[in-house]
Amino acid sequence: MEMASDCRRWDELIPEALSLIFKSLSFEEKLTVIPMVCKPWSKAVIGSDCWQEIDIEEWSNECQPWHLDRMIQMLVARSCGSMRKLCVSGLQNDLIFCFIAEHAKSLQTLRLRRSEMSDSIVEQIVGRLSTVTSLDLSYCGKIGSRALEAIGKNCKLLVGLCRNIHPSYSAGMPMNDEARAIATTMPSLKHLEIAYHIINTQGALQILESCPELEFLDLRGCWDVELDDKFFGEKVPKLKVLGPPVEIMDDYSDEDLECCMDDSDASSECSDDYSDEDLECCMDDSDASSEWSDDYSDEDLSEEYLSDEYLSD
Repeated sequence: MEMASDCRRWDELIPEALSLIFKSLSFEEKLTVIPMVCKPWSKAVIGSDCWQEIDIEEWSNECQPWHLDRMIQMLVARSCGSMRKLCVSGLQNDLIFCFIAEHAKSLQTLRLRRSEMSDSIVEQIVGRLSTVTSLDLSYCGKIGSRALEAIGKNCKLLVGLCRNIHPSYSAGMPMNDEARAIATTMPSLKHLEIAYHIINTQGALQILESCPELEFLDLRGCWDVELDDKFFGEKVPKLKVLGPPVEIMDDYSDEDLECCMDDSDASSECSDDYSDEDLECCMDDSDASSEWSDDYSDEDLSEEYLSDEYLSD
């Protein structure tokens, strides 16, 4: 009797309690493992509370573009407008970016590394991202100063920007072009990463003078910037700088450097435990994907998001 009284019926927990537990699991576990345990768990894991934070960046580095679009559509639809965080890599078109923006009314953290959206589409729909406070557009080669300027004018709550760029992307970029856009439209920034940008000392000074609350600045690979330790000690004593010619300060925390890791560290391969085929079976499940499939078909998306409201000729 004593042993029986200690047993817990996890399948009888209220949905709110189950959602709190499931939030800490990876998206693969929530899609492929939890729904197979029992019906109450399967019902609870589809709820919007479990999808307020969506991080599929590592998985998206390995999957096919069409598969990625389907996954984003399903997971964003599950969030029912309550999505606060989205991390994904390699968006291949403006259409899926428009879809994300359309469902971003609660979004605070947006990470879209290596994505292919254009300046024009960012300018047209960035107003829907007004709640974003942290934005990562690193290695997005099709956008430039136009997109950054539009972001700064519309995203007034933005305090963190990662705009690291591959040296091959920066070839031919005008000197200080993006630095000028950041300086003139993002005065509240506290964290800024612009590694390997075409920027010189004048551009760096413009950012420092226009962003008085800046606490962290990544200038790795910006070889034309020459600011000595004395300048930082006197002008901006609280600022931590990573990059030449200023040496890394000794009091960096792990959190400070987490976003500044090399690309190879940030994009580790997906676990072998979950293949594209495993997750595709989950997405094909009629119960799991009914909300998306009933409301949005590919044709509906094309007609809605490629209309004049979003895309110009």
